[in-house]
Formats: sequence, structure tokens, C-alpha cells
Amino acid sequence: MRIRWLLTLVMVSFAWPAAAAIKPPADLVLWHGRIITMDPADSVVEAVAVGSGRILAVGSDRDIARFLGPHTRRVDLKGHTVTPGLIDTHAHISSGGLGAVYSVDLSDATSIEEVVRRVAARAKTLNAGEWLTGSGWDEGKLRDGRYVEARDLDAVTPRNPVWLEHTTGHYGVANSRALELAKLGSSSRDPVAGTIERRPDGSPTGVLKEGAQDLVTTLIPEPTRDMREQGILASLALMHREGMTGVKDPAIESGDWDAYVALAAAGRLKAHVCVLWHSDARLEHAEALAARVRQLPKPPATVAGADLMSCGIKIFMDGSGGGRTAWMYDDWNRGRSDVDRGNHGYPLVDPDVFVAEMKLFHGAGLHVGTHAIGDRAIDWVVDTYASVLADTPTVGLRHSIIHANVPSDHAIDQMARLQREFDAGFPESQGGFTWWIGDNYAGNFGAARSLRLNPFRTYLARGIRWGGGSDYDVTPLPARFGLWATVVREPLLGTYGTHPFGLTESVDVHAALRSYTTWAAHQLFLDHETGAIEVGKSADMAVWDRDVYRVPAAMLRDMHCELTMYRGEIVYRDQRSPVTVSAQR
Repeated sequence: MRIRWLLTLVMVSFAWPAAAAIKPPADLVLWHGRIITMDPADSVVEAVAVGSGRILAVGSDRDIARFLGPHTRRVDLKGHTVTPGLIDTHAHISSGGLGAVYSVDLSDATSIEEVVRRVAARAKTLNAGEWLTGSGWDEGKLRDGRYVEARDLDAVTPRNPVWLEHTTGHYGVANSRALELAKLGSSSRDPVAGTIERRPDGSPTGVLKEGAQDLVTTLIPEPTRDMREQGILASLALMHREGMTGVKDPAIESGDWDAYVALAAAGRLKAHVCVLWHSDARLEHAEALAARVRQLPKPPATVAGADLMSCGIKIFMDGSGGGRTAWMYDDWNRGRSDVDRGNHGYPLVDPDVFVAEMKLFHGAGLHVGTHAIGDRAIDWVVDTYASVLADTPTVGLRHSIIHANVPSDHAIDQMARLQREFDAGFPESQGGFTWWIGDNYAGNFGAARSLRLNPFRTYLARGIRWGGGSDYDVTPLPARFGLWATVVREPLLGTYGTHPFGLTESVDVHAALRSYTTWAAHQLFLDHETGAIEVGKSADMAVWDRDVYRVPAAMLRDMHCELTMYRGEIVYRDQRSPVTVSAQR
């Protein structure tokens, strides 16, 4: 018996190399291209084979030809470049999509007259008493150089309450009808962590910042689940057109979650979606939220049998760089050189309550992303992370600093240490801030602080990884804009010159692309699943009309996606593209 067993073992050993050389036919092959794998060596290959939604092999055309079978679909790249599907670590695709479908788009308005004209056109379609909502206006892009106010809107909206959200989402403007419904007048007091902008006589202008927005927005009827679903689907369609296959949607509420779960259960959520639940400034709310979220699968486990993850919690530490409400050590600027005396912003949550909430969520094993824009807010956040991790050492929760606009040297030191020791302290930054709202930012931060905005080169030098994102709908969703802006750091209009943020903190496209692929995947708890074109990972890829590693930086902004693949399925294809796809057999 022993001799027979040894003989069998020898025969199997000799047969194994031949068996290993037999390649299973791929479902799909992409070849004749330049495939940027984003593996640790930053390899570029010619072809990739896909089977059952996963990467089977990468290599030369000759290597991958061995995976061809009678039913293998062939994508002839004709020399085009492929990257992993791009990932946004901070995009409000649920609320942003909802606004894109149902609200007035003001993102490209260049004057208050144009804002009023678009509002007037929408008002004509509404019944008396119906709310009119819009979003995306930015005084930094308006020739008038000032906020939109109630007095601008009243003449064209006498029958309807109006709320127009600023592009940052941290302030907006109501018309007089909406102010009346909210019972806001000269005697109204600013709420905690909120500002009611006023005229010299004390009457409200209609502009409400931070917590003061709730005085009006809570009166707007909640969207239906179908409306939320349509908003999410609109965002997903845009992502696919732009070569994007993953997103972290922060600050969701129950209605958003229900819409996501319904889409996932129906097989319509064709992207990796990681959500953060919104925690407000009340400790009792945080306690109830922690109890609820703890019942959901923790990442990387998914919900509804699809690619939906309940990743953790989002907390707002401070306000906005656009609205000069973020928590700073020094006063804000107003128009680059003038100082906004006495205004250094404010925290949106009591700092001690934030510490208590952080201890609660960390103790529950939940990932936390904290919005912090001002240098004082960022210091408070990273020091709180350091404290709770010292008390309860936990590796891998990947707590993040959302935006992290102007971190101090101390904060950068803490980020480097937290990443090294605890896999935490990751900036989730938006290169596009220097572009889309850059003219506003350059004026508000002032000359010196503007040079510290998004210190990406310093991060690289210190070994700090960051996740790239858009903060959609604060800036446009396409990740190509963020890639470009991370490299060139140019504002949209150049109100304060071409480079008010300097180029000292610029990085090359290799680092920028990592922030939207491998590093971003890490922040979605998906580093073993996506973010690189490597064997075993999900077949998430985008085909582009240009080689992002070879074109001048100025050409990154206008990259055009030819085809997007998610889990091996072609979810977008430009029918005009020279890239060809063989028919399904």
C-alpha cells in the first residue's frame, strides 16, 4: 500500500506542471493597449484577462492570448490606456444626485442676474406654495462678487418659498417667503454654531450659514425613496461615464440608506459604495447611532448581498473655507489681503462632546471620518484620535480627517505617526478645491495660508497616504478634474493670479493617480479587492483616450473615458470610440 501511494504521488508531481500550464478560457480579454496596473511596481502591461468578474492575468499580448477561448470577448484597445476604475473617497452622490435631478443647477452661473433668471424659469413651473430649491452658486464665480440675497429673489418668487444652497453646502440663501415660514426676522438670534447674515439694520439678508441653515431646510418636504433612488442612479451613471467604479458617500441619513439597500437588492448598484452615517452634535444622538450601526456588517462585509458597505460615521468638527466658518487659530481673510477681524470661525460640535463621541464610536469598533478644514480644527481632531488610540489601541479602523485643508506641522506629524502605528489618521482631500472654489479659497485663506492648502508633496515626503475625492456636489464629480488639479493647483478664474496656492505642494500624476486608486481603495476597506489591476482583484477598469503618464499635465483635465468596466461587466461604452468590443457568442 505504501509503495502504491508513493508511486501515485510521483505521478501526480510529474503531471502538475503540465496541468498548471493549462489556462481556463477568459470571459473577456483587453489587449493591444497600455494598462497602468497600479501594482506596487507601477507596472504597465499590454493586456489583461478577466473571468467571473475578476482579473485572471496581466501581461503581454502573447501572455494573455493563452486565455482566449471560443466564447471569450475581445476588447481591442488600439493602443489606448487603461487604469483601474477611479475611486472617490468623499462624494455626496446620494444628495448630490438628488439635487442634480430635482433642483435648479446654479454651478455655472456667472452673475446674480443669471441666478435670478434660472430661478424665475423654475418658479413658473410650480404651484403656489411649493418649495423651489437650487444649488451650486458661488460668489467667487459671480461677476457681482457678493452673496445672492433674498431681495434678489423676491420679485420672481412671490408665491413660493426658495432655498438655494451654496456650492460648499455650508451656507445658502432663502427668499423672504421662506424666511417668513421660518419666523426669522431682525429679533432672531443666531443659533449655536450658526450665523444669520444681516443688513446694517439687523434684518436678515437671507444668507444662513452652518447650523442656521436648519431653520429653513427642516421646512422643506423630505424627498420620497423613489426620488432618492433616481438621484443615486443619476450619480452612478455619471461615475460610469467618467471611469469611476467606487465611492465613499459621507453623512447619509436613514432615507439615503433605505434607497441604497433597495438598489443593491435589485442588482442596480453597480459600484463599490461605502457610506458614512451622519452624527450630529448631540451625544445622545451619537449613542443611538452607534447602537444602530453596530448591528450592520462591518467593512469589508457588504449589505444586501451586493457592494454596499456601512463603513462608519461622519462627524463635523468645523465649518467651511468658503463661508469663513472653519475653525482657525488666526482670523480669516476677506479678499486676499484684508482681514476679517474677529472671525476665526467656530467648531460645529462642542470640542469636549467631540472627544466623547470619538471615544464612543472608536470603542464600538467603528470607523470615523471627521470633517476638519481649519488648522485649529484639524489639530483637535488628530490629537483626539491619538488620545483614543492610546487608551484603546486598535489597528485598522482607518479614522480619517475629511478635507484637512491647512494642517499645521503638528497635525502632519500626528498623521504620519497614526498611519505608521495604527493605520489611522488619513487625510481624505480634494485636489479640486484649488480649482472649482479656488478663487473663493484664495481670498479667504490669504496669501500665506493658501500655500499650505492640500500639502500633498509634504505628505509624500513624510510617508503619508491620502484619499482623493471631489466632495461632490461641492465640486464636479469627475475624478479627472481632481487628478489634474492635484498636479497643477490652478484656480478656475485666476482672480488672484494663476498660482495663488503655489506649486511647492504639487505632486506628479503617478502620486495623484494613486490617491484615486490604491490609496482610495484602502479608505473604502477594499485594498484587497480593487484599486489595482492585479490577479484576483475585481475587474474594475477604465479605458481613456490618452496616456495619463505621458501627456502634459494640462491635458489631464480633458481626459475622455472610452469604456468603463465594473466586476468584468461593461457598464459604459462610448459608441464613437475606436476601441472595439467583439460580440457576445
